[in-house]
Amino acid sequence: MNRPIRRALSRDPYQLVRLAGWSVAEAAPALVIGLAIARAIDDGFGAGRPATGFAWLALLGGAWLLAAVGARQVVLAVAAIVEPFREELLAHVVDDALRHSAASGQGPGAGAVARANLQVELARDAFASVITVVRSFAFTVVSVVLGMATLVPGVLALVLPPFCAGLVLFSLSLRALARRQRDFILADERTAGALADMVGGLRDITACRAEERVAGDVGLRVTEQARAARSLARVTALRTASLAVGGWLPVLLVLAGTPWLLREGAGAGVILGALAYVTQSLAPALGNLVEGLGINGVRLRVALDRLLRDGDPPVRVRGRLAAESGGAELRGVTFAYGPHAEPVIDRLDLSVPEGDHIAVVGPSGIGKSTLAALLTGVLLPGSGQVMVGGVPADRLDPADRVLIPQQAYVFRGSLLENLTYLSGAPKEAVDGAVDEVGLTNLVARLGGYSAEIDSGLLSPAEQQLVALARAYLAPARMVILDEATCHLDPAAEARAEEAFARRGGTLLVIAHRLTSALRARRILVMDGTSVRLGTHEEMLAVSPLYADLAGQWNPSSSQELVP
Repeated sequence: MNRPIRRALSRDPYQLVRLAGWSVAEAAPALVIGLAIARAIDDGFGAGRPATGFAWLALLGGAWLLAAVGARQVVLAVAAIVEPFREELLAHVVDDALRHSAASGQGPGAGAVARANLQVELARDAFASVITVVRSFAFTVVSVVLGMATLVPGVLALVLPPFCAGLVLFSLSLRALARRQRDFILADERTAGALADMVGGLRDITACRAEERVAGDVGLRVTEQARAARSLARVTALRTASLAVGGWLPVLLVLAGTPWLLREGAGAGVILGALAYVTQSLAPALGNLVEGLGINGVRLRVALDRLLRDGDPPVRVRGRLAAESGGAELRGVTFAYGPHAEPVIDRLDLSVPEGDHIAVVGPSGIGKSTLAALLTGVLLPGSGQVMVGGVPADRLDPADRVLIPQQAYVFRGSLLENLTYLSGAPKEAVDGAVDEVGLTNLVARLGGYSAEIDSGLLSPAEQQLVALARAYLAPARMVILDEATCHLDPAAEARAEEAFARRGGTLLVIAHRLTSALRARRILVMDGTSVRLGTHEEMLAVSPLYADLAGQWNPSSSQELVP
């Protein structure tokens, strides 16, 4: 965890020297405030020499002007250290997300997106705050000690012991603060994940009548987050105690020790100067340190711990095995979204031989996407067995299957990186895939493979074509297109599906147009009461749903298969 911080601080030594130099300028008021006040009172106004008093106050004013210039330069120096730190973290997160996406055959999940969009920025801001407050605290304390020693050394005996006690008390609370802060962040992530899963699965939740169970699960996450927040608040109260001991107890001791200081030769100005050192410099510096490390320091530690671990493991990656073929066997497979929900798939037997081309049709919410998730091991059946190439689907090597969902994933980077990150294919193979799936016009429009792209630059149809070409290049022996061409026009969809049929291997298409079913060798009809598999002619004879869809179909309208 400390390695990226050390690299950030040692990357450019000049910036550290620059930061230290301007920090001295920024701390100038902390050095002279007590001395200027004491001399202005005792040697100036109190001695009948107002010019001397005003001269010392002018010196204090000049110190504040110098501090203003220094503060601006400090911000720039901190930014020069922090921004490369942010870029390093972001590069790590993106690399980690893509590596695990390639391993699981899916796009980066919500956890990776959260780390990239939230926790990197959180770590950057927290790191900047930590550098700022620790630097300010150190230079302020040194300045105050030097100033007090010059003014009246005896006052250090009244100020430093409680100040150090408060600092120790705060240090002892940091570990508990870090633990509670981490618990809170994890609870917040679990709540966000539960809400995202709920929103993304509303259709299936409604279809399975699982509203109460899902609401209970989400409510449990919210309750856990509230409990973690209360626990964090209790520990945070220690910060107030440490500030009271280290920042304000010295004020009471200076006031109580005034008679002793007067006997030691200190004047009224010296007493006021000592109080100014404590109240205007030392106490605020400790307060900023307590606030900065107690909040941002803990956040930095937790964020780095979350960001720099090896990332969320790919879905069920234990003991990945290579498939013997691209075929699949489902035996007695039942799956329901919850123990009390109606099965979405019930006692399904299905055989998909190597090289088969099957179109899956049926009403929305009937379980087509669930079947795709079971075949790729994303979901585990409640009962029964799903084998792909002789291997349990959840133990299948990612290289043996690719699932492309309706929402295509395109990441920020070059077009070539987007096309090849699952395969590392040579340019000749990329050219072939681009031509096969119909991506040539997009490549020309962007200006070639080196063009930088992201999802905001491409239409949904163009994003789907990029994902299709990427899957075409992958070494997967089974490809599942889960409405992966829904944004393409019928001609582009036909070209892409025919390309995958020529590619070889096993192809399953979750169809949203009847034309996709007619291009397949066999058709799997899911109507909610039974699952039937056969040719187009066989399905017309045995499936009323399919016959009804085919009877209403008008080739010129490219009718969709959603009733």
